Amino acid sequence: MAYLLDANVFMAAKNLHYGMDFCPAFWDWLVREHQAGKVFSIEKVGDELMGGDDELARWALAQPNDFFLKPGSAAVTALGTVAAWVNAHETYSPAAKNTFLQTADYYLVAQALAGRCVVVTHEKPENSVHRVKIPNVCIGVDVKCMTPFQMLRRERARFLLGESA
Repeated sequence: MAYLLDANVFMAAKNLHYGMDFCPAFWDWLVREHQAGKVFSIEKVGDELMGGDDELARWALAQPNDFFLKPGSAAVTALGTVAAWVNAHETYSPAAKNTFLQTADYYLVAQALAGRCVVVTHEKPENSVHRVKIPNVCIGVDVKCMTPFQMLRRERARFLLGESA
């Protein structure tokens, strides 16, 4: 099972849970799991991360080209499916629909649908008129979605302290 990570997973990890200065094991785990064919993100998320001027941007730039997937023909087809689902829901305002269809979130769900991947995000499902949330769209188009902590537990990630110097 492959996972596609939302930008908020990387940003929250850097800023909160797994700072690069005190938990390099998380970042090493992402690299290792990518090499095993399990962890990816999408090009638009990579662009967001690399647009900064910080250690996260440098980390993202250091990843191989296939870490941040480019949309292939199947993903382009899936964009239509995702857009149709979003546009069919009258509960969302036109502005919310328009905003979603211009963000990386739209491409993330489409890539997951095309590749039968699991979307990993900190977003929670929410019925809001003003914002289309990733988990709601995933449910609507039958894409599995989970939090980073669920992914880490499912994959039995372990970040253990080594011997002190």
